[in-house]
This record gives sequence, C-alpha cells and structure tokens, in this order.
Amino acid sequence: MNRFLILVPTLLASGITLANSSLDLPDTVITASRQAQQLSSTPAATTVFTRADIELLQPTTVADLLRRVPGASITTNGGPGSLTALSLRGTGSTQSLVLVDGQRIGSASAGQPSLEFLNVDQIERIEVIRGPRSAIYGSDAIGGVIQIFTRQGKMGLNPRASFAVGSDQTYRRNVGLSGGDQRTRFELGASLNETGGFDRTRHETAGDQDDDGYRNRAFNASLSHRFTDTLEAGISLLEQSGNTEYDLFGNPEDDFTLSTVATHLQWQVNQLWTTRLEAGHAEDKRDSNYDFFNFTYNTYRDSASWLNTLQLNDQHSLQAGLDWYEDRLRTTGSFLKTERSNRAAFVQHRFVGEAFQTELGWRHDDNEQFGNANTFNAALILPISANQQLVASYGEGFRAPTFNDLYNSFGANLELQPERSKSYELQWRGEVQNTRLQAAAFRTDIDDLILLDPFFVAQNISRARIHGLELSAEVELAGWQTMASATWMDPRDRNTGNQLPRRPKRLLSVDIDRQWGDLGLGFSVTANSTRYNDPANQQELSGYGLVEARAHWAMTEAVRWDLKLGNLLDKDYRLANYNSGGQTYSYQENNLNAQLAVSWTPNF
Repeated sequence: MNRFLILVPTLLASGITLANSSLDLPDTVITASRQAQQLSSTPAATTVFTRADIELLQPTTVADLLRRVPGASITTNGGPGSLTALSLRGTGSTQSLVLVDGQRIGSASAGQPSLEFLNVDQIERIEVIRGPRSAIYGSDAIGGVIQIFTRQGKMGLNPRASFAVGSDQTYRRNVGLSGGDQRTRFELGASLNETGGFDRTRHETAGDQDDDGYRNRAFNASLSHRFTDTLEAGISLLEQSGNTEYDLFGNPEDDFTLSTVATHLQWQVNQLWTTRLEAGHAEDKRDSNYDFFNFTYNTYRDSASWLNTLQLNDQHSLQAGLDWYEDRLRTTGSFLKTERSNRAAFVQHRFVGEAFQTELGWRHDDNEQFGNANTFNAALILPISANQQLVASYGEGFRAPTFNDLYNSFGANLELQPERSKSYELQWRGEVQNTRLQAAAFRTDIDDLILLDPFFVAQNISRARIHGLELSAEVELAGWQTMASATWMDPRDRNTGNQLPRRPKRLLSVDIDRQWGDLGLGFSVTANSTRYNDPANQQELSGYGLVEARAHWAMTEAVRWDLKLGNLLDKDYRLANYNSGGQTYSYQENNLNAQLAVSWTPNF
C-alpha cells in the first residue's frame, strides 16, 4: 500500500467522512447508481443484506450468504478457505464485479475475486445488483455487481466481543469498538478465525491424506467527520491475511493478504450540485508454497473517481463522473507486461414523473491495452398501481482480458478483445397483502468469449446465450418470517449447444425464522439442479439439497447465544471435480457440522 498511503495524510487533513446512514436501511441501495436511492426507484434487480440479516442468518462465509441471492450459484473446492467462485445469472466467475467499499478486489492475473478470504465479522452490509452495470462501472459488470461495505461507526460507544467454537477444530474470535456523535464517528474491529478443516480431496496419495486447515486474521477501521452540513469526508480500511492448505503433490499451502483502503470527500455545493472525490488502493497477494518451489501472484490496484450529481429540477437529475485505475502485477511467473491502466467517463440521466420513470446511461472506457469500449443502458419503470411496478431494461457489458489471457509468455495474445454482452430484462415487483413479490425474466447474449485454443493460447472464440426467470417473495406465515426465491435458467454455449460448466439450470433458496420473546429459531433450504464440471458436459455433478438449522437466545440485553447446524441431513454433495493421475475425482464439501457462539454487545 506504500504508494497510496502517501496520499492518506493529505486526505485526512481535508477531513474524514461521515458514515452513510443509508447502510442501516434495507430499502435503500447505493450500488445501483453509485449514490443512495430507494429500491423502488432503481430499475436494477437488487438484493440487500444488512448487519441485522447477517446476525439472524449466522453465515460463516460470504459465500454462505450470497447463495441466497436469486440467480446466484456458488462453487468451492472443498471447505473454508478453498477457491470460491460466484456465478450470477449464469455468467462466469470473472464476469461479475466485486467491490469492497467501492474498491475492485479481483486478481489482475486470474480475474477472479478472492471471496473465500472475506470475513463476515468485518461486514456491515452487502448489496447485490443482478444484471449488467458496465455503463456505470465498466469492465466485469456483465452478470452484476456485488458491493461489500465494511462496518461503520455508530452513535454512542459500542464495544463488542464474540467467541465461537465448532466442528473440525473451528474457533472464531472477534472484538470491536465503534462510537461517535452527530459529526464524528469511528469503528475498529479485529478477528481471528481458525479451523483444522477436513480432507478436501477424495483420493489417498502422498500429500493428500491430511486435513486442510485455514487461518484468517482480519482488521477493519473507519473514521468519519462532517465539517459542516454540506461537507463530509472519511476513510475505511480492511485487511485480511492468513494461510490456507489444500491437496496437491508437494504439500502446498497459500499465504494470502487481501486489503483495501477507501477515502472520499463529498461536498454539496448548492441545492443543485453535489460533488464527490474518491481515492483508493487494493491488494490481492498470494504466495503458493510447495516443498520444492514457490509461486507468487500479487495484484496492486490504485484508483480515483470524481462523481457529480446535478438535481436539475424535481423530475430530472444528471450524474456524471470520471474513473481511473491502474493494475500492477508482481509475480514469479513470466509475463510480457505487468502494468496497465484504464480511464473512463460516464453520464446517466434519470427522469421521475407521475406516469413513468426512465434511466439512460452511457460510459466510455479507454484501456491502455485494448483501446476503447462503449457501453449503454436504458430502463423504463411503469407504476401499474400504488404498490406495483413494471420495469423494462436493456444493458450492455464487457469484461477486459486478464493478465493471464494477454501477457502470459507461455501463451500471450496481445490482440485479444474484451468479452461483450447485451442483456434484456422485464421485471414485475410489488406488495400484495403484506407479501413482497418480484419476478424477473432476462436474456443475456455474450460474444467474443475468451477460451484457450488447442495450443493453450487465449482466443475470442466462443459465444453464450442465457435465458432465465427469477421469482422471489418475502412474507410472514403463521408468525414465521419467510424469504424464498426460485430461479430457472438455460446457460448455453452457442457454438456447441452444451450447458455452460458449473452452472445449474434450477436454484432454490428458502429461509424461515420465528421469534418467541428472547428465543429465535430458523431453518434454511438450498437446492441446486444438475450441473457439469466441464465444457464438453462429460462430467456430471449431481443436484443436491441442503438443510440448515439455527437458534439464538438473548440471555441478557448484552449477551446472546447462537447455535447453527449446517448440512443437517449430512448430505454428500459435490460442487467441482479435479484430475489426479489421469483420474477424475470430486472435492469434498462439509458434512453435518455445528457452531456455538456467544456475543457481548453492551450499550453505553
């Protein structure tokens, strides 16, 4: 972080930002347009998890939370700390943008974000935008955008501490302190999570017979200040580091660090114009250590943005901005080039009338390697009653080739072009008899998909088409708070007609919870249909269904006990295959497991 931290004292001297109160509101979203707005006024299909949701559902990983999102499927290589891939609406794991406090965290070499290393103890809120947002964010936002907000300061003085013990020699420890007044707020948090793990692989050869452990040390901090009613500024930091073991010849294990720094300065110049400056830095560092050799792949990313919102009148608003970021790769591998930058400008117009609302946006990216990319989005919101809306939208997206695609000296291709997409969507959303309902039908066409040719050189040689339907509902049934979603998709390779690898056609998620005074009880069901591990559809991964139970007890106002039972029916299921010695095996996933936690959160 050395280059960026030189700028931090200057930004601190200018002031440090007030935590956005929108983070506490479930009906508000920030990520859809990079500014706070009501869910009902954004055309994007959106899922929001607040801190209250996280504490109720008791997820042990970010992936455990995201699997509840309509159209989202998760693939892991066996247990905590293993490689984790997220697919949104049938797109690939590198075709959705992941942000932490506004900072991109994807690896420059592989393109995939390290979701497996993000600790839920440091998270205040997660927003998931389903569908393309490249006209706002640029590269990678084909399937959607996931933004993770770290914990922020709150009024008063709020210490916290928790301890959990679970299966497979799992221990979780977390402490924190937040506080503040009307103008200044702060947050400090630290955690240490460890597990002895289990054997992630299914065959028994040298180096593959032991349990695969995982250790994660995390720290977060934020400081914010409002100088006047119109001027605010702030800084947020997150660092997670540790070690994860896995099975291959040579007893490998990875030492990792995932960190972000985000600052902003916001000024409401007058009633018409609000301007915001953002600067940030992110690092994704991974050292793979074997008995006889080591590999290093470290990504360093600096970024800056200037965002402007113009409220032209009661009906018309205009948003315009400039973005810049630079990726640097430091590696033991051989690459023709290890740095590149991207500059962009975007503009978006919103109209809010009594009869309808519209959104029109355009973005131009200028990439140092492949040149220019233009993306466009348009949406129409039609109220059909006081509690119901129809939304029609069109969006374009693109994904820039990774450093592995472009510059790896064993298969470099400097002529690669970005993957490009066009998406069409029709939504209905409303509230009927105290039930929140949403239905979304979508289609995405992706061209110039990047695949390896027979000589292991990346080429723009494939196309995909994805059709889908999402249904979701939130309702209270006989005292049980119920959230349910079902998704039907057809993710198809247009060249071969095969189902895209590791993407199921059907998804189901149900959460039900009930409170009896100080005692709460809940259950979750997750189901995925059959998927294939390989593009040729020769390795079938059977569908599965999982049941989870949880309970909590508020022993006092400050002390709470939580109990979670995962994979309650002890199902043997598989999410991905691997090859060893010419044979195909499946990674092992968690069997029946338990976790008991106690937390202390007094109010002063």
